Amino acid sequence: MAAKKSSTRKYGKAAGKSVKRAMHKRKAGTLKSGKGRHPKVKSREQAIAIGLSEAREAGAKVPRKRTSKKSGTKRSSAKRSSTKKSSRRK
Repeated sequence: MAAKKSSTRKYGKAAGKSVKRAMHKRKAGTLKSGKGRHPKVKSREQAIAIGLSEAREAGAKVPRKRTSKKSGTKRSSAKRSSTKKSSRRK
């Protein structure tokens, strides 16, 4: 049998309100992508990202930002170099 998924909300109601406000501002043409002389936001995805970011700052229930997974090349090379050094000492 398939496992039943839990139906907990990933985003809180406050996060939804923040995104809704950002989307309305985008439609009105007043949503900007930062402080100072930044261009107006035209993309739907960017408006959602701004709304979620503001909700996160306000302390609303929003999942963490996705981060790209880096390959473990640095760790493996560090291990190799340490093993080479130890073999030289012997």
